[in-house]
Parts: sequence; structure tokens; C-alpha cells
Amino acid sequence: MKDVKLRILSSGGYVIHVDVCSDVSPECVKAMHKLYYTLKKELSGSIRELVTGVVSLALFYDPREVSGDVLIKRVKELWEWSQSAELTDVYKPRSFVIPVSYGGDLGPDLSSVAAWAGLGEDEVIAIHTSTSYTCYTLGFTPGFIYLGEVERRIAVPRLETPRVKIPAGSVGIAGRMTGVYGLESPGGWRLIGRTPLTMFDYRRDPPIPIAPGDLVSFKSISLERFKSLKEVFVGDYYD
Repeated sequence: MKDVKLRILSSGGYVIHVDVCSDVSPECVKAMHKLYYTLKKELSGSIRELVTGVVSLALFYDPREVSGDVLIKRVKELWEWSQSAELTDVYKPRSFVIPVSYGGDLGPDLSSVAAWAGLGEDEVIAIHTSTSYTCYTLGFTPGFIYLGEVERRIAVPRLETPRVKIPAGSVGIAGRMTGVYGLESPGGWRLIGRTPLTMFDYRRDPPIPIAPGDLVSFKSISLERFKSLKEVFVGDYYD
């Protein structure tokens, strides 16, 4: 596949860093997901933790249990196998619907996104809710989900000056990605709405059910419906 080229680096602290691509594309993300779930299954007894980026992975290991050289060799072998497989051979993606109240105080950037795109606010909402997005990865704060790809018509760049405080549940756009803030945090994404669902709960196992490779779609709801769904956990919501 074009743009897909594996690069493996040993980092300090007994970490192996794996770059699947240098640029983000659906093809690269899918390649990373296939490798991620293959490694998760095959190396579960050899590594301490496996962390995904958008198109990269990090393997944390204990050198008393396995050497870095052995792991690197195994990653290369599993990479070859994973790329000849389908994602469904190693992971069955699940589908989630996230209700969102768009615009107003909950989506303060909706009007500027519409102006940037040369569209009406209702058109931006219709475009945003018409796509089934793939969860690329989780981060940069607990419960934040990176989703792609956003239609180019509304792929507005992130804010030049990030906000200091963004409420949990805020839904934003930054280029070809859209995402949901799991916790209150700083951030520079353009906020177009907010979900009433609790996206992250440390008391749950897992604290967020959405995983890399899962499919997420958004549903526009009224402010009244927003208020009625407050404190519902994302894993307990069914459209």
C-alpha cells in the first residue's frame, strides 16, 4: 500500500516505537489498527503495555522478561502477517451513536465553521452527522476520541490560540478529524456542539468503551433532550 512504510525505533526506558506512516490517511490508520490488534493478541504475555497513536504504536516491556531485539524481530514478523489479513480477522469493530446538541453556548464555533465553509449552520450539522467515523485512537486526555475523516467542506483548521478550558463532552473539528473531549481540558479544536453523555468514567472497566477501529456517528438532538441525557454513560446509550 502506498504511504505505508514500517519504521521501528528503540527508545530509552525499554520502549519500542513503531511508525506505520509519516502522514495520516485512512489507509495508514487501518494498517496501524491491524498491527495493533495483532500485537495485542500475540504479544500479550511479552509486553507490559501497548499504546496507540494515530499512525504509530509504543510497546513497553520488561527487559528481565524479553529482550528488545527479540521483540523487534517479532513485530516485523507480525507486521507482515497483519497486513495480509483483514481487520475483522483480529478485531470486530463496534458501532456507537453519540447524541450532540449543536451550536449556541454548547457549540460556540459552529457559526465560524459555517462561515469558513460558506455554508449554513444546518448544512454543517447535516454534513457532520452524515458520516460514520473511525476511531483513530484515544488521548490526549482520558476519554478524548480522535475520529476521521471529516468531509473536506467542513475540515476547518484548529484555532490559532487554544482555549484554556473546554467542557467535557465538547465536540470539535480540527482539519480532517473530529473528536470529543472526555474531560474538561485546554484545547484548540473548533467546538460545534456538545454531547450530554459521560465519555470517561474511571470507575468503569473499561473507563471508555470506544476503542481504536470502532465506528462512531453523531446524532443531532434538541437542548431539551440534551438535558434529559445528562450523566448517561456513553456505553449505556442506545439510539
